[in-house]
Amino acid sequence: MTCRWWTIAWGALFLVGAACSQPEPLLENDPLSADADSSAASRFGDRSFEIEDDLVWVRPDPNPERNAYFGDLHVHTKYSFDAFSFGTTATPYDAYRYAKGEPLEHPAGFTMQLREPLDFYAVTDHAMFLGVAEAAADTSTDFSKQPVAEPLHDLNEPGNRGLLSVPGRIQAFSTIIPKLLDGIFSDEIDLEETTAITRSAWRDTIDAAEEFNDPGHFTTFVAYEYTSSSDDRGNLHRNVIFRGGDRLPAVPFSRFHSQNPEGLWDWMDGLRAKGVESLAIPHNSNGSNGQMFKLVDWAGDPMDLEYTDRRTRNEPLVEITQVKGTSDTHPALSDTDEWADFEIMPYRVASMAPSQPEGSYVRDALRRGLSLARGGAGNPYEFGFIGSSDTHTGATSDDETQFHCKLGVLDSTPELRGSVPLGFFQSLAMGMAASDAVAEIGGENYTSAATITYGASGLAGVWAEENTRGAIYDAFRRKETFATSGPRIRVRFFAGYDFEESWLGTHDVVTRAYDTGVTMGGRLAPRGDEPPRFLAWASRDPRGAPLQRLQVIKGWIDDEGETHETVYDVACSDGARPDPATHRCPDNGARVDLGDCSYSTDVGDDELQAWWTDPDAVAGRPAFYYARVLENPTCRWSTWDALRANVPPRPDVAKTIQERAWSSPIWYAPENEVSPAPAADAAT
Repeated sequence: MTCRWWTIAWGALFLVGAACSQPEPLLENDPLSADADSSAASRFGDRSFEIEDDLVWVRPDPNPERNAYFGDLHVHTKYSFDAFSFGTTATPYDAYRYAKGEPLEHPAGFTMQLREPLDFYAVTDHAMFLGVAEAAADTSTDFSKQPVAEPLHDLNEPGNRGLLSVPGRIQAFSTIIPKLLDGIFSDEIDLEETTAITRSAWRDTIDAAEEFNDPGHFTTFVAYEYTSSSDDRGNLHRNVIFRGGDRLPAVPFSRFHSQNPEGLWDWMDGLRAKGVESLAIPHNSNGSNGQMFKLVDWAGDPMDLEYTDRRTRNEPLVEITQVKGTSDTHPALSDTDEWADFEIMPYRVASMAPSQPEGSYVRDALRRGLSLARGGAGNPYEFGFIGSSDTHTGATSDDETQFHCKLGVLDSTPELRGSVPLGFFQSLAMGMAASDAVAEIGGENYTSAATITYGASGLAGVWAEENTRGAIYDAFRRKETFATSGPRIRVRFFAGYDFEESWLGTHDVVTRAYDTGVTMGGRLAPRGDEPPRFLAWASRDPRGAPLQRLQVIKGWIDDEGETHETVYDVACSDGARPDPATHRCPDNGARVDLGDCSYSTDVGDDELQAWWTDPDAVAGRPAFYYARVLENPTCRWSTWDALRANVPPRPDVAKTIQERAWSSPIWYAPENEVSPAPAADAAT
């Protein structure tokens, strides 16, 4: 088995034109406000009391200094055509139960459960053919009588969900999309029939989000994935997140409506004019082959202020890390960053074709944004950061020790993931299935697939006053967000001119930082010749490894228009200080024992803090800054797989990693060197 079969089915998506159909009107839901309690509630002072089964639950007071909340905004269930083909039968309701801490059965039969519940979650099934694969498999539906549905009949019945079903699933998935498209284009399949299925699945997705939204305790967002690509298979996928649930589109905007993401933005702007607020989050730019962060628009024309205004209004965030690799940066783009080679997935999405690094990574996009702003187009790449998973089982898999990947049955074992050698008969069977499905590495046969480059990542973090849709969505809008590669690391980042080092460790440092500076996602205008000062700190995940170093990543543009970057270590563990010449912390001596995956706990810190002034700042020179914090090294998931199988780790794969978190950037620039301000009513 190999992930190269993806190219057969996904290749058909590139045949879809730019305007196949028109979006449907709004769907009027029950009149629930964005933050309405699902149970009876009454207000008294600043507290909300929720009454349920004769028990009174106290909703926490909003915190003006804001709390850190963790969630996942990229989750697929049975309504996604690919997830269903992979064996997933989990519903959106199951996904939300899992996020709240309940166990969930994996398509291969084992139990998945989070180490601790999440604070917010969004089911983001593919809008294209939403619910259609399940309808094709259910032989009681009218749609299942279509010839195109036959390969999916009873696919996920209990007797058809084991590892022996893998070849059939590959065949079914590789044929269903081309056949559906051919049938629709030839009028053999009624588009209205598939649209009715999608409308029903979308309604159920909304109902699940409304049922599990619990203001003050657990937040859900109505959401979906817009799944498009360029003609060269450059990934252009976005997750669309709605602020509220009271008025929503009857059918989500998909590639059937437009291949061009600019069409998505126009649709979102049209909804916004009707009072329906949403934002889109690009993901897997690493697999975009340079298409996600281009220097021209879709038509190949130069970007201008109007383009920048539309993009920044509709896409304030970007997903920097997930299962299919991390999109922070690439060694080819950041040759002075020793930590740039982190969980690189070097292929275009759903392909084994290489993805061009330029225009595909977030830090490179931030630098490109400075250049575009210098040229008068504004900065279309002034975005904040989140992480998420892109799970296709309904269940986030962010734990290196218990990684279950994302493709259901198709990557449910170490052998299928490529982390453990294949046995003789497995090699023989896979070699018969595809000539390039097996690779000999170090004298052993392994599955040849992109899955070995996948990571146990990631999570979205926000700083918000309370755990409600309104508060968390507003944090998205102001970009007070951060990303982690899985651990619950908390990171804060502020910039200003009046910060003092003596504030560190005081009880009111956060209040002072908010009062006198800007936080992550913000803009800091120059103030005379003063260099900007920064307050940065991070705290470890109590279940994770100690922290090793806290860094600030800086990018800037010089007087000739060339962009540059520098990585500064600003806080070191164990009381050490960065070398002023190299800006690097000394090695703290943390190590991993590959014999049992134990790691150093006697070095490293629970918290790292820094008051830092840019030693190379030039007054008025546009720049961006963001914080990155690294844990001590620990075992990668592939090493855990090998350890449990009692075999050596795969020799061509990193044996350890340094889990990390990233703050959203802060931009230092005159107003004419940044993007236009978003519309005043963007977050209402």
